[in-house]
Amino acid sequence: MTTLPDGRPVPPPHADERATLEGWLDLARATLEMKCSGLDDDQARRASVPPSSMTLLGLVRHMAEVERSWFQRIFAGSDVPWLYGEGTESGFDLAPDQGIEEALATWRAQVARSRELVAGASPDDFGLLPEAESGHLGGERRVSLRWILIHMVGEYARHNGHADLIRERIDGATGV
Repeated sequence: MTTLPDGRPVPPPHADERATLEGWLDLARATLEMKCSGLDDDQARRASVPPSSMTLLGLVRHMAEVERSWFQRIFAGSDVPWLYGEGTESGFDLAPDQGIEEALATWRAQVARSRELVAGASPDDFGLLPEAESGHLGGERRVSLRWILIHMVGEYARHNGHADLIRERIDGATGV
C-alpha cells in the first residue's frame, strides 16, 4: 500500500470499484485521526468559533456514531444501542469524563466493526433505512453498500473540513 508522507493511505489509482471506494474511505478516516493527533483533552474540547460548539472531540464521537449507524444498524440490520445513550444520537455532545484517547478508541472499534461487516460483501448488497428516514431517499428504504460507502466518504469529507478549521484555530496546524 502506498502512503502519503504523513502515513495516511493513498487510494489506489487503478483498482476496481470496491477497492477504490474503500481506499477513499480509509484516507478520510485516517485524515480525521491525523487532525486529532498530538492534542490534549483541553485542546480536543476547544470549540471552533462562537456560536459553534463543534469540537474535534465531538467530531470523533459523532463519526463513531455514524459508523455504527450506517454499518451496524442499516447495512447489517443490527439493533445496537446508541454509543452515548438515548437522546445523544448525534454524538456531538461531550461527556465530562471522556477524553480524546477514549473517544478515538471507541471510534477505532466502530471502524473495525464496520470493516468486518462489509468484508466480502458486494457493492450491490443492501441494508434498510428505518421507515422514518426513508423520506430522505424519496421513500426508498433499501440502500446499497455502494451508496453507503459513497455517503460515508462524503460524511468524512464534510467533517474533515470542519476538523481542518478547528485544528488550525487550536494550534495553527494546517494541511490535508
